[in-house]
Amino acid sequence: MTQTTAPARKSELLMPAGSLERLKVAVLYGADAVYLGTPDMSLRTKSKFSLEDIQEGVKFAHEHGVRVYLTLNLFTHNKDVPKLDAYLDTLRAIGPDGVIVADPGVFHFLRKHAPELPLHISTQANVASWLTVDFWADQGAELVVLAREVTYAEMVEIREKCPDVRLETFVHGAMCMTYSGRCLLSNFLAERGANQGNCANSCRWQYKVHMKLKDGTIKELPLTEENMELFEFVLEEGVRPGEFMPIEEDMRGSYILNSKDMCLMPKLDDLLRAGIDSLKVEGRNKSPYYVATVARAYRRAIDAYYADPEGWDAATYMQELDAATNRGYTIAFHEGRLQNYAHGYEHTKAMAPWEFAGIIEETREDGLILAVKNQLDAGEVLEFLPPDPWAEPVLLRLYEFQVGDEVREAAYGSRQDRVFIPYSAFDREDPDSVRRRFPPYTIVRKETLLAEDEWRRLKLDRTAQKIELGEARETAYRRQTRMLQEAIGSEVMDKRARTSRKGAEGCCGRGCNGCLMFWNDPEYARAREILATRKPGELLERDMREPAIPRLV
Repeated sequence: MTQTTAPARKSELLMPAGSLERLKVAVLYGADAVYLGTPDMSLRTKSKFSLEDIQEGVKFAHEHGVRVYLTLNLFTHNKDVPKLDAYLDTLRAIGPDGVIVADPGVFHFLRKHAPELPLHISTQANVASWLTVDFWADQGAELVVLAREVTYAEMVEIREKCPDVRLETFVHGAMCMTYSGRCLLSNFLAERGANQGNCANSCRWQYKVHMKLKDGTIKELPLTEENMELFEFVLEEGVRPGEFMPIEEDMRGSYILNSKDMCLMPKLDDLLRAGIDSLKVEGRNKSPYYVATVARAYRRAIDAYYADPEGWDAATYMQELDAATNRGYTIAFHEGRLQNYAHGYEHTKAMAPWEFAGIIEETREDGLILAVKNQLDAGEVLEFLPPDPWAEPVLLRLYEFQVGDEVREAAYGSRQDRVFIPYSAFDREDPDSVRRRFPPYTIVRKETLLAEDEWRRLKLDRTAQKIELGEARETAYRRQTRMLQEAIGSEVMDKRARTSRKGAEGCCGRGCNGCLMFWNDPEYARAREILATRKPGELLERDMREPAIPRLV
């Protein structure tokens, strides 16, 4: 396509809300709409919403001009049908902006008994063609969520042939082995129905290779240094002779069913140009930190595209998404056939170089109250992530924590500690500005301590994504895979962050509020001059001979 101006049909950013807290975070961090459900009638048995929470959440969202879609996307069994009448009363009391359904019977019930409710077709309905979109539009659906398997070329054709119905597609989040959710693996292995909202995530489990001997006995095949080089296991699919797919296993087992997370940020301009109405982020079971980080990145990216389509570049926004916990990113089916790099054969853990430190619970006249989510140690740097997508984060190094009447060297999420942070701690910021920029539900993060194998996993994930995008070579991937496997097998697993965490070991070179070294030590005078010409918090380069000191040239 050659279009260089933003389309008149603007896309909304649709964020998940697994609790009232996460709903408010999503709204503050830039969502145009949120979706949520109750445990009894949606595909989210872990939902933490009560009816009162939903009513408060809808009111909060509407006060901020944000739409709310309620999920009713289970596949009904006979036992579920009697609940529909009561649930319909709930829907009328809540007044959502849309109801997400998958079951044709539920759709028919709502059209018959509540024709005033806007109906959206769930991704669970596996809509993958314009013919099916047209069918649901004729039945009265206002919006259709496309299956994750739909390619970009197919989306464009669907948009052209179905111009009068709203289209929605996933752009970010976890992927299932059977991508649109019709999975029986959990039912088979754990008697937990994936299509009833109770998936056991069997595709993420660790599996081991065993041998079945001719006499019927089954023995585990332990892989040792002596036998690992003698053989390998591969699969050959019947209609693809000669195409061998490896089954790889190390001492941790094998993750042959483990998909990486979808991330279409590198292709977001395609979807915006095509006029897809709603861009959906998966993650109703994810933390408020995940919701804030992802919402902020996509809000910035969407707004930047509409402001300057021709000059839009995904790189800046990908840096922010790398800070959200993930299993590695893939563009999945966007270009067509899924590539081998879309699966994580080495690791199933979701992680990131940043983690959830806490959330602002209250703004007082003299300071902030931080509800701690993970352990905080004296000297660590906290990064305050403002809800305003275009405001820069603020860094703060604290050397002690005031919890109630106590002053401690550590604070703990497990104890539900509340830390008081006076505005005076932000010695480089105006107190009124801090109060205004960091309202309740502001997210605070810190750097994560990762082992060497985890750092190498993150590097391998980024390389795999670049290969998908045609920006890197497979040789780099193979080399980094070997380095990751060596790190996994190493006995040395010291955890480390990217920069100094304690404030006594050295300076991170970002000029944090409260940093006793950077702002006071004469050794950093030149570094302070350099930082004054850059945006706040930008990490300075370091002299390799003196790792603690920013490079002064």
